[in-house]
Amino acid sequence: MTTDCSTDLFGFASVEEREVVASFDGGAITSDAGALLLGSADRAIGLINRFAACFHDVRCPELTEHAVATLVGQRVFGIALGYEDLNDHDDLRHDPIMAVLAGKLTARREDCAPVAGKSTLNRLELSKLQPTRYHKISHNPVAIRSLFVDLFLEAHERAPREIILDLDATDDPVHGEQEGRFFHGYYDCYCYLPLYVFCGRHLLASKLRVASIDAANGAAEEVARIVADIRERWPKVRILVRADSGFAREELMVWCEANDVHFLFGLAKNPRLIAKISSEMARAEAKSRRTGNSVRYFKDFRWTTLDSWSRERRVVGKAEFTTGEANPRFVVTSLKRSECKAKYLYEKIYCARGDMENRIKECQLDLHADRTSTATMRANQLRLWFASMAYVLLCAVRRIGLQHTSFAKASCGTIRLKLLKIGALVRISVRRIKIAMASGCPTAATWGIAALRLTAAARARASPA
Repeated sequence: MTTDCSTDLFGFASVEEREVVASFDGGAITSDAGALLLGSADRAIGLINRFAACFHDVRCPELTEHAVATLVGQRVFGIALGYEDLNDHDDLRHDPIMAVLAGKLTARREDCAPVAGKSTLNRLELSKLQPTRYHKISHNPVAIRSLFVDLFLEAHERAPREIILDLDATDDPVHGEQEGRFFHGYYDCYCYLPLYVFCGRHLLASKLRVASIDAANGAAEEVARIVADIRERWPKVRILVRADSGFAREELMVWCEANDVHFLFGLAKNPRLIAKISSEMARAEAKSRRTGNSVRYFKDFRWTTLDSWSRERRVVGKAEFTTGEANPRFVVTSLKRSECKAKYLYEKIYCARGDMENRIKECQLDLHADRTSTATMRANQLRLWFASMAYVLLCAVRRIGLQHTSFAKASCGTIRLKLLKIGALVRISVRRIKIAMASGCPTAATWGIAALRLTAAARARASPA
């Protein structure tokens, strides 16, 4: 006997003569039960409350249903879970896991959910630098920028001997009439040109900029701010700034030399530079044609530009012949020959900066940091910071909870897919909230290890010795 047709009931191929039907009527079920790890990571590093403290709320408390901390947490957790679109929150506001993460199971008003919908979150993202009649939540960009550095410093038990700050600019395509959009010839699209600063996997800055500027524009000021904050806590740490040739600018190099900060930048090739390694290039070509293999030699020399540099600096040239053609490359550095030979400097120190590209990909591809579709640059910068905080939170999960596991070096997208996207039945009683996760979860053991570690870290933060 066939059942009545229903638009809410979906039929599939039978299994062992049993009818297979599906519908969205399971009740309190979530597909994001693994996000409990995000809540523990937040308590371990104190991210959400301190991020929320960077906002100022002048709304009437008696009429306010969702506090700023709830809104900020909901946005950061949502992005970490893959919900970059505010429209998703009209459904997510009823998800029991979002309520648990917010620490709020019910709303005061009967017509409200425990967490906010898209309209309220949109007003948060459109907040101004000063509260107004129609925008009563404002944010403090200076405090937000400082928070990234504070979270980085607190991630270390003791001051390291040396740190490397990686700088890079990337394209952030826009597809509307956003404020500040500009057609960038290199990227062949209308875009923004955000500046990122990383130290290993740690994100220290994400600054939204128009694309009509040089890649290094504002980099000296950003590095100066970050270095000042770091040295206030770690006065003896040795700092190396590393970047590609787009940042080999006199202003940044002079600032580094004047402030005891080392630098290592790529250097754009030109005929004068290529002439300096002509003999090495000839040797590399001769040997490569004889052996059929790629060959490279290095030359260490002092060099200056015709007019843009104020002094001579150390340059290392790589004379390489590969796949039948010359491939010369150059770097400029403040590091001395006695402490770092040319081959090691280029191959081990400079080339390692390529890993920063993977960090930017995590931010943009996994956490949608390039979802800058709001009309104003101010609001798009705030969106970028929300995505950046989601990255910092997932890094805490990885650093604290997943160390020495198979996910210790996993990307944010892999962590989300394998450890956060877990189906569960949520039962809420008077005495407890039971989240019954899928018994067949293949990463249950690793998830359990991470949960124990993050819970321990959260308790340690709550009751410091």
